[in-house]
Amino acid sequence: MQTLYFAIVILALLAIVFGAILGFAAIRFKVHGDPIVDQIDSLLPQTQCGQCGHPGCKPYAQAIANGESINRCPPGGEATIKALADLLDVEAIPLDAEHGHEAVRTIAYIREDECIGCTKCIQACPVDAILGAAKQMHTVIVDECTGCDLCVEPCPVDCIDMLPIEVTPGSWHWQPPKNLIASSRSPHSHGAPEHA
Repeated sequence: MQTLYFAIVILALLAIVFGAILGFAAIRFKVHGDPIVDQIDSLLPQTQCGQCGHPGCKPYAQAIANGESINRCPPGGEATIKALADLLDVEAIPLDAEHGHEAVRTIAYIREDECIGCTKCIQACPVDAILGAAKQMHTVIVDECTGCDLCVEPCPVDCIDMLPIEVTPGSWHWQPPKNLIASSRSPHSHGAPEHA
């Protein structure tokens, strides 16, 4: 019995020593992120849709920091391009049509009576916004869905629809006029007014 207590004490001491070493190493060798990448990432819509050619928003933010174009995010659209241009002090350019087009934001809706519970949509969802289990009905957690539509194609029974988000008093926001966005790109928009 004494041997068992001795072994427990030795294991506890080893755990404390190795825990202290790991704690010190975590502080001493901590990898700090690039602050510009974090700022760029915070401006991206976090849909993780891959339309930009990267597996998610963070890798695209890293690519932008390394010099890639800022106009490859259809879910973010013109507003995100303008915000990125302001942050990076570059010219705002139109959305690259090769990566998609800006559209009304949508969310996934599963027609539950048609769902066969195959879990292919769950596996495709990059933000875990679909709830369900194998051979059970699935549903979408609306507040988590980013509208990336990556769940639509894998569905073998085509029971997923992408529906526009319902505008409520909490989600409505003022749309700036298109000519205001265009005039903000003109060379004279930031300077003092010219007098004849």
